[in-house]
Formats: sequence, structure tokens, C-alpha cells
Amino acid sequence: MDFKYKIADVAKEFGVPAKKVIETVSPITGEAYKTGGTFGEKELDFLLETLTRENAEPSLDAYLASGAKEEPKPAPKAENKKPEAPKPEAKKQENRRENRKPEKQAEKRNEKRVTLQELAADTGIKKPVAATEQVQVNRAQVSVDTRTVDVNVDKFNARYDDLADSRNMPNKRKNQPTGKKEKFNNRNNRRGQQFGRRRETEAERLQRIQLEKARNAQLKISIPDEITVGELASRLKQTAAKVVAKFMQMGEMHAVSDVVDFDTAALIAEEFHAKVEHEVHVSIEERLFVQEEDNAADLVERPPVVVVMGHVDHGKTSILDAIRKTNVTAGEAGGITQAIGAYQVKSGDSIITFLDTPGHEAFTAMRARGANMTDIAVLVVAADDGIMPQTIESINHAKAAGVKLIVAVNKMDKPTANPERVKEQLTQYEIVPEDWGGDVACIPVSALTGMGISDLLERIVLEAEVMELKANPNRRGKGAVVEARLDKGQGPVATLLVQNGTLHKGDCLIAGTAVGRVRTMRDDKGREITEAGPSTPVEITGLTEVPEAGELFEAVEDEKLARELADKRMTEAKERQFAAYTKVTLDNLFDQMAANDMKELPIVVKADVQGSAEAVKQSLEKISNEEVRVRVIHAGVGAISKSDVSLADASNAIIIGFNVRPDAVAKAEAEQTGVEMRMYRVIYDAINDVSDAMKGMLAPKVREVALGEAQVRQVYKISSVGTVAGCRVTDGKITRDAQLRLVRDGIVICEDAIASLKRFKDDAKEVAEGFECGITLEKFSDIKEGDVFECFKLEEYRD
Repeated sequence: MDFKYKIADVAKEFGVPAKKVIETVSPITGEAYKTGGTFGEKELDFLLETLTRENAEPSLDAYLASGAKEEPKPAPKAENKKPEAPKPEAKKQENRRENRKPEKQAEKRNEKRVTLQELAADTGIKKPVAATEQVQVNRAQVSVDTRTVDVNVDKFNARYDDLADSRNMPNKRKNQPTGKKEKFNNRNNRRGQQFGRRRETEAERLQRIQLEKARNAQLKISIPDEITVGELASRLKQTAAKVVAKFMQMGEMHAVSDVVDFDTAALIAEEFHAKVEHEVHVSIEERLFVQEEDNAADLVERPPVVVVMGHVDHGKTSILDAIRKTNVTAGEAGGITQAIGAYQVKSGDSIITFLDTPGHEAFTAMRARGANMTDIAVLVVAADDGIMPQTIESINHAKAAGVKLIVAVNKMDKPTANPERVKEQLTQYEIVPEDWGGDVACIPVSALTGMGISDLLERIVLEAEVMELKANPNRRGKGAVVEARLDKGQGPVATLLVQNGTLHKGDCLIAGTAVGRVRTMRDDKGREITEAGPSTPVEITGLTEVPEAGELFEAVEDEKLARELADKRMTEAKERQFAAYTKVTLDNLFDQMAANDMKELPIVVKADVQGSAEAVKQSLEKISNEEVRVRVIHAGVGAISKSDVSLADASNAIIIGFNVRPDAVAKAEAEQTGVEMRMYRVIYDAINDVSDAMKGMLAPKVREVALGEAQVRQVYKISSVGTVAGCRVTDGKITRDAQLRLVRDGIVICEDAIASLKRFKDDAKEVAEGFECGITLEKFSDIKEGDVFECFKLEEYRD
């Protein structure tokens, strides 16, 4: 058992400064002590030995002589005073010294320690006196000057007595009577008594001390910007009733579920003597994305990103075709650009990145996103047509995006070209050409002959030099999703435009709810590359899903955190979708009743790329009128699947496919459930068909009309005729010119035409229900008894 002694108490007993005690003990332990600290028996023995040596006299005879010269003070007279009997402690110590075993003495001798207990026992002195005496011990001879050091020996002897008793007599009961009066409520004296209570372990003692410190310490809590009263009470370790009562004292009434701000909660916490800290919530985006400004030294020049905009069929793709010396227009259905493309061309020593946006108004949203990605917008206007509705939309988008505008007056090769009329029309929309004193360049070009194409490229390069476009390639890549699609062999494929930093193969990136690592990366010419710098369009694979066109992407370091953010965004998107449904209330009850009278045309849209799907969706929903509302219940990317057919069947919707086809399972499912599917390659046709359907002007369609059923009772094999089925008409009638379907055990075996229909030996045009007849088919001959013939015909109808 190791006793601990307070440094302040030891210094006080020895009559030396606490600093002196610390300086003496620290060298042997190597620890830095404080005045309020403690040390053990070893340090106390070393301190005692050191102080003894420091106060030793060089000559013992001279020391004793100096002590003899001092005359003792006369003791006060006392009448009838009996001789003082030896104190019990001194007698006890004497007996213990006599009974001490030689082995114990040898052990103490080896340790070379002299304790105050032994000094007192050897000299017979209980308390220090004014005289100086020589102490003779078996293992050492030490002189102690007790005139200068007044030590309370009893305080230290008591613990050594207990220790010696426990070592010499381990079986001795610690609660043996000591002859002293004992207070019953003294916890220290009762601790060793056997009253069925186990002794406190060291771990429990440390835990108890820790809990006491925690109770005495000031409570520290963190409070966010907003917190409920119940949560505040929990953090304050108080009951909700006490916190509510404290609010009432401050003149505020709050329930447990009420939300209070930080300032109010902090005032309540201070009333409970708690120290308040402001809890700041760091979002996943703040932890994942590094928000840092680029140093000017790290910025380098980057190619300009140019978007080509304008009205449909005004020659946007033809101009790009002339620039890239490739033929893109010929491969597009109806001559319309169906998806955003990104290309890089070289003009002299400069590189230009082009984004080709579709011109039809259905792609308004895509064009808006394209304008926001770019630095320069080339507005293509046909010299013969002039300003058109989509041209006006393009102008508005370019102005909203704040990009530099260059006008390319196309089709200058036509005889009816009138560029001056185009310039005049542009002034109506606050676009003043340079020829008329403005700042907008109007370049006359001809995509057919190539005239003015080089001038257009030179002007783009010049504008880019004036703008001083720069980016930092020495950071993680970030940019925007130009387009995305679902490839059957590669999975989600996304076209990205790197706007800042450098995107590497293998980087983890997140774009909206899509996350993944870049598995493959190709440039605009289809070549595999390992990195892409600023203003570079690339096509990548490796994402978990198809991102939406226009989504921002960013390469990140922590993939786990990126997936957590993607899940969070997906959950928020679902919540927004659910919140979009209007709940019926007393205020909007009549509006809902009126809306229920409106006919609704639900549609499922599937397209080849995400941007096209959104554009088709917006176009179809735009043609709703007062009587019929078009509602796109789902817009997705990829082939039409069975799940799409199931959704359309459950919602009583039709499926419109744009540049996609249904797979075999979906096709069979649609035929079985009667879900109508319509496929288109040009968006005009889809819009026109839906509009006509809404107006009841759709072209006639063909449907099946059931005529009757006949059951095969007997089968005849006739060499000159073939297989003849003897049947009985069980429902409706069987007609000679109708189509016939053979059904066996509920499964359609074949569809065929009737070769002959006889009533006995005579030919018949039709046989009514309840009569018997003989039927031969044109192609199928494997007829068995029990088969059912379903007779039907096809007829045209209008909705």
C-alpha cells in the first residue's frame, strides 16, 4: 500500500519552503511537481535524508558541548504531582522494536532508509526538544539538529504504524479496539468494519472522484440557431417543467415542442448557471467541397466556350459542320439537332470549344443551361427569314446569362438574302451592330459555300482575348453536365464540360444524385484520354445513374461522403415531388372539384438522352388546354422497359418513345395490357399527334372486333381437302371472311384465315350460335379436339 503526502503539508511540517521540497524531490523522479501536488513514500524518505544531511554537524562532541552549556528552563512547581507514566505509544513502539525480526532489520538495512518512526523509537524522544542528541542506529549514524526543524513526528508515525501492523500481522483485524473513543458516525472509522459492505475498489474510488468533479464543474452546453424547449432541457440536464417555469419567470409561455432561437435559449441556460457555446452545423457540402479562391499566379489562359443559338433550320449545325469539316446534319432526323453536342476546333494557334444547342422551342431549358455554361454566344440568323420566335428566345437567354453576343447572318448565298433588314430587326431588341455604331459584331456567312467562316472564328478568338479568360488547372475538376444518356453496354454515359481545374481518370465525382469514379474518359473525337483541363468537353462512364443535363459536377476526395450527399439529395428530391401534390383544403375544395371535371391525358416519356426527355416533357405539357390537360407522369432515359409499361397500365397512360424502342418483354407486356406505345424520331410528329388526339382529329386507328367462338368437337383428315374441324358455334357467329384465332388451354396457338366454311356439304357465308359447321384453315393444320376458334375482324375507328 503506497501512501500519498501533500507537498504543502510536508513543507509546513519540516519548516521549509514548498519550492525547496519540489527542487529536492524532482531530480530523482524526473517529474514537475506543483505546490498542491502529492508524492509517495520514496520521495518522502529521500527528502528526509537530504534535509538530515544538510543539517548535520561536522563534530559531534562540539555539538553536544554546545547543547550542555545551555541551561534548561526551570519547570513550574506543582503540588502533589505524581511521576509521569510512560505514554502508551512509546511503550508500544519499544515493544515493536524488541519484537522485530532479524529478517525485517536486514531488509530495512538493505534499503538504507531512516524514518522518523525509527529515530523516535531509537532515541526515546517522542517530540523534538531544544537539546541535540546523538542517534545510534544499527545501519547508520546520523546527527539530527532538532533545534531548527520542528517536525510533527506523530503525523507520519501513525501511517507507518498501520503499515507495520499490516505487514507483521496480516491476519489481525483492522477494526480491533484501539482504546480510543470512537464516534459512531465517523465514516473513516466505520469503513473497515464488517457490516456486510464490500471495500471500495480503486477503480470505483476514481470514478467517484470523477463524478464529484463533474458535479462541481460548470455545465457546458452547445446550442444551435434553433432548438426545442425539450431538447434544451435535456442538454441542461433539467426537467422540462423547470425549463418551462424559467420561461414563465421571464414572461414567455412555451410548450415542450416549441422552437426558440439561440439568444433566448442562451438566456435560459445562463439562468441555470451553464456555459453556452454556439453550435454551428457544418453541412455535407461544406465538408466535401473545398471553397477556396484561386491564386492569380495559378491562373492560365483557357479556350473560350461558345454556344451556337438561333431559330430552327437557320443553319446552326450547318455552320458547325463547315467549321469542323464533318457532316453532322445528314445524320440527324428532320435536320434538327436532337441533343446538345460539344466539340473543339482549332483556329490558328487558338482552340475554341463549341456547344451545339437545338433550335426548336422545345429545347428552351437545354438552351438556357447551355448559355449559362458559355462565354460567347453566336446567334445564327437566316438572311432571308430574319428574326423568328426562337431567335428572340435565344437573345433573351444570352442576355440573362450575361455572355458576349456575336451575330452570324447565315444563308448569304441565297438571292433573297437581306442582311440590312436583319440588322434593323436586331435593333428592336437592343442589339446594335457595329456598322451602326454599336458593339455587336454581325458577320455575314454562308454555311453552304464556307464564306465568312474564317472571319467568324477570328472574331471569336479576338473577343476571347479581350475577355482574358483564365482558369486554374492545378485543382480538382469541376464543371457542368452537357448531356447524359443510358448506354446498353456502358451504362450511364455523361458529356461533361470541365470549367475549372483538371479532371483525371479515376477521380470520384458527384453530379446531382449521380456519383461514381471516372472509369473511361474520351475527348470530342472519341479518343481515350487520362485528363481534361479547363474548357474541355469529355465523355465519361462510371456514374451510378444518368445525371440531369445542366447539373454541376465536382471531383471530390471522399467517396463515402459523396455517396452520402447523393442519397441526401435523392431524399430531398422525393420530398419535393411528394410536396408538389396539392392537398384538398376548405380553401381550394371548389378548385379541386372543378379540376376533377377536366380530362387528363397521362403520358410516359422515354428518350435517348436526358435533355431530350425533359424537352419532350415540357413541350407536351405546354399544349394543355382548358378541356384536356397533358400530364407527363414519368420522363426517363433508355429503352422502354416492362416497368414503364406497368406504370402506364396502372396510370392509364400512353407511352411516347423519342429515338428509343421497347424491348421484347415490354412489347409483349404492352400488347397484353393494352398499353399504347408510339415511337418518334422528330419532336414535331409527337407534338402534332398529341395535339390531334386532344382535338379528336387523330387519323383512324385499327382495332379488333370479336364476332363469335366455336369449339372443335371432332377432327377429320381428308386427303383432297386436308384437316377439317367439326365445330359447334358456342357464341356469336362465325363468318367466312373473318380472321380466326386458335386458342388451346388459354394459350393462343396461331392466328389464321378461314379457307372454307361449310354447313353440312354446302358452303356457308356465316354460321350462327348453336349450329354446327366444318372449318378448314388456310395455313395451320394441327387442330385438336377441344380447341377454341375465336372469330374476329379488324376495323378502323376514330377517338
